[in-house]
Amino acid sequence: MARHFDFPGGIHPPARKQRSAEAPLRSAPLPSRVVLPLQQHIGTPAEPCVSPGQYVRTGERIAIAQGMVSTDIHASISGWVRSIESHPVPHPSGERASCIVIDGDDKDEWQRLPVLNWRQSHHAELIERLRHAGIVGLGGATFPAQIKAAIGEHHRIDSLVVNAAECEPYITTDDVMLRTHADDVVEGARLMAHLCGAERILIGIEDDKPEAINALEASLRASGTDDDAPIALRVIATRYPSGGEKQLIKRLLNREVPSRGLPADIGVLCHNPGTLRAAVQAVREGRPMVSRVVTLTGAAVNRPGNVEARLGSLMCDLLAAAELREAEVSRLIMGGPLMGFELSHTEIPLVKASNCLIAATQDELPTAPPEQPCIRCGACETACPAGLLPQQLYWYARSHDHDKAELFNLFDCIECGACDFVCPSHIPLAQYFRAAKDEIRFRRHEALKAEHARHRFELRQARMEREAAEKEARRQARKAAIRRRSQDQGLSEDSQPTETTDNAANAVMEDDIKTLRIAQAAARAAVKKAEKALARASETGEGDIDDLEVQLATARENLRTTESRLSAAREARENAS
Repeated sequence: MARHFDFPGGIHPPARKQRSAEAPLRSAPLPSRVVLPLQQHIGTPAEPCVSPGQYVRTGERIAIAQGMVSTDIHASISGWVRSIESHPVPHPSGERASCIVIDGDDKDEWQRLPVLNWRQSHHAELIERLRHAGIVGLGGATFPAQIKAAIGEHHRIDSLVVNAAECEPYITTDDVMLRTHADDVVEGARLMAHLCGAERILIGIEDDKPEAINALEASLRASGTDDDAPIALRVIATRYPSGGEKQLIKRLLNREVPSRGLPADIGVLCHNPGTLRAAVQAVREGRPMVSRVVTLTGAAVNRPGNVEARLGSLMCDLLAAAELREAEVSRLIMGGPLMGFELSHTEIPLVKASNCLIAATQDELPTAPPEQPCIRCGACETACPAGLLPQQLYWYARSHDHDKAELFNLFDCIECGACDFVCPSHIPLAQYFRAAKDEIRFRRHEALKAEHARHRFELRQARMEREAAEKEARRQARKAAIRRRSQDQGLSEDSQPTETTDNAANAVMEDDIKTLRIAQAAARAAVKKAEKALARASETGEGDIDDLEVQLATARENLRTTESRLSAAREARENAS
C-alpha cells in the first residue's frame, strides 16, 4: 500500500456535501441570453472580434487572446451579439467589466474546431488547441492551460498530480463529475502527462468520495495502456485544506514547494479533474470551453445538485431552476464558505471560475460576530497548513508594515481561511492578509509604472537631444560646404551649393543611416529582453505581467519607428544619388 505523508495544521469543518452529492449530474436549461466577460482567466483580457448585430454559433470564437498569458473566449449559445458593454461580474467588490452579450436563437448551432488525435499530433499543435479552445484551470485559479502544458520545455516534470481532493465544504463538482465522466478525466490526465513529459500520474482524492473512487478504479482497470505513464490512485484521509496544491503534493510525494515557488520547481504539475476533461474534449471533439459543472446548494435551495451550465448564464436563472426560496436567503456565496466570497445580487454571469453557488439561510451560515481583540491563543498558528505565523502577520498587515509581513512570508499564505475558522476572537485574518497582498501588489505595480514612465521620458529626452544634434550637424555641414565653395570660387555664402555641398550632404546622410542602424540593433535587443522577461514572469508567477506586456509593446513600437526612419533615410539617399 502506498505511503501517505502529512502537512501541518488543517481543520475539520462540517462538510455539508450530502445534499448536492445525492443527485446525479444534470444539464442546466439552455439560456436565452448570456453575458460573457472578456477576462475569465489570469492575465490579459481577450479582445473582441465580433460586433453588435453579428450572428454567432455555439463554440465560435468571439474574443481573441492577447499576449502570452491569455485565452480565447467563445460563444456559449448561438444567436446574435446584442452589445459589448460594461456589466456586473463575479467579484468581491461587485465591480463591472467589459462583456459580450448574446441573445440566443434557441437552436444551439455549433461551430467546432477540427478533431485531433492527441497521440499522433505534434505537441505545438496540441498546445495551440488548448489556447484556441479557451481551456483554463477550473479549480478556481483559471490559469491558462496551454502554459502549464508547455512547462516541460523549461522544467523537468516527473509527476502529474490530479487534484481530486475537493476538500472545501459544500462543493461537490469534482465528486459528481468523476462518477459520471471518470474515463474523460483519466484520458485528460494521460494527455497532459504526454505534453509535459511526466513519468507518472497520481490521482489524489479524499476518502469521503467512495462512489468517485469506485468510478476511477473501474476506469483505470479498463483503460490501462503500456505506452502511457502509469497512473496510481491515492486515497487520503479527509482534512481541509488537502486540496491546496502544495498540501496535496506534500501528502502524496512528501515534497515541499519552496517559498514563493511553483510545483514545477520540484518536478510536479497539478491539474483539476474538470480541467482535464475540458482539455480532452477540446482535442478529441473540437469542443471549446463553453460550459462548466457548478454546484448549486444551500438550505434555501429546494433542488440542490450539480449542473453543467453554459458560461455566461445568469446566476439568477440557474438558482431559479434549482428552486431557490429568495425570501430565506441570508448569504449568497460563490465558491466555498471558507475561500469563496459573497455576491450582492444574482444578475451576474456564470464564469469559468464559478465552481459553486451557496444560497444559505441565516441559521445555516449566520453572520459573523463582531471582531474582538486578539487574545494571543495561538490557535491560528496550529491550524495554518502553510506553517506560517498568522498572529504576527495580522499585526503587520493591520499596521501596514508590509516589509515585515513579507519577511514573515505573507505570500505563502494560500488564503484557505483555516485561521478564521478557529479564531475565538472572530478576526477575519484571511481578509487582512488578502488586503495586504493587494496593497503590496498595487505598490509594486505603481513603482513599475513610475520606473517605466521615467525610462520612457529618458528615452524621449535622449532621442530629442540626438535629433537636435543631428540637425545641427547637418546645418553646420551645409554651412561649411557653402563657405568652402565661396572661398574656392569667390562666391558669397548665399550662393547655391554645387557638387561640394552635395558631397557634404551625402556624408551627413551616411552618418544618419549609420546612427539609425545602431538604434535598430539596440531596439531589437530591447524587444528580446522584454520577451524573455515576460516569459520568465509567466513561468514563475513573479512580476507584473500586465506591465511587462506594456514594456514589450513599447519596445516593439520603438523598433518599428526606428526601422521606418531607417527605411526613409535609405530612400532619401537613393533619391539624392
